[in-house]
Amino acid sequence: MSGHVSIIIVNFNAGKLLTDCVQATLTSTFPVEIYVIDNASQDDSLAILQQTIIDKRIHIIKNNDNIGFAPAINSVLPNLTSEYILLLNPDCLIQADTIASFVETMNKYPQTGISGCVVRNLDGSEQAGCRRSVPTPWRALVRVFLLDKLFPQYCKSFVLTSSPLPTNPTKIEGISGACMFVRQSAIKIVGLMDEEYFLHCEDLDWFMRFRAKNFHILFIPSIEVTHVKGFCSRNQPIKILWYKHRGMIRFYRKFFQKQYPRLLFWPVILAVWVRFSLLAIKTKFFS
Repeated sequence: MSGHVSIIIVNFNAGKLLTDCVQATLTSTFPVEIYVIDNASQDDSLAILQQTIIDKRIHIIKNNDNIGFAPAINSVLPNLTSEYILLLNPDCLIQADTIASFVETMNKYPQTGISGCVVRNLDGSEQAGCRRSVPTPWRALVRVFLLDKLFPQYCKSFVLTSSPLPTNPTKIEGISGACMFVRQSAIKIVGLMDEEYFLHCEDLDWFMRFRAKNFHILFIPSIEVTHVKGFCSRNQPIKILWYKHRGMIRFYRKFFQKQYPRLLFWPVILAVWVRFSLLAIKTKFFS
């Protein structure tokens, strides 16, 4: 297909939400082809999709094991011919004009490598992580120890959703990994996702590498999607927390270890694991 957008959806136990997600993409006013990569789901999400939708635009790839998010994405990326690629979580719902709006905006901003949009919770609120700065070790300490709450004039969190939405497309350090619209030509320069991240933080890694190659990350406030956050991880919350925090350790070591003195860097690593331990205890005994 030419003049289309390729959509990659990595599925793992998304239930009926996977079918809802794919149905929403098929309503797109802009031509699409859809790659559903199933990472050995243990539920009936793939069966529901196959029984509900028959469409030649859908390509289903079944992995025998859960190989992780980045390896699943990378297994498809080199074979795509479209100018733009949408990486979409299976628990996300887009609108009919979402992709056309992404294409139109990206065409106006040729230096943009990746763009994102307003990601809403089911209640309509803006999702945390929808707009963010890079979570440097210092910013991570600010968030972990609530310094942005105690000293708001001096300490800023990397989460930006407390600030007013911009009125125009805005260059930003990070967007939501649940919905990323990527320029194919930029990927060829920056490279594929880092497969050492099993789940979480591969998007942050990409943002750093795109910006290092002078590509912009663009936040587009006029585009909105809905994300049922946490649905796919509902049965393994502590395991997902572990992957997330392990990913942050790799991210810090890869990009910041040489920039920070050891006396500051190692307390950050310790703080990450302390945070994981506290959240795991809270999840196991108080959820």
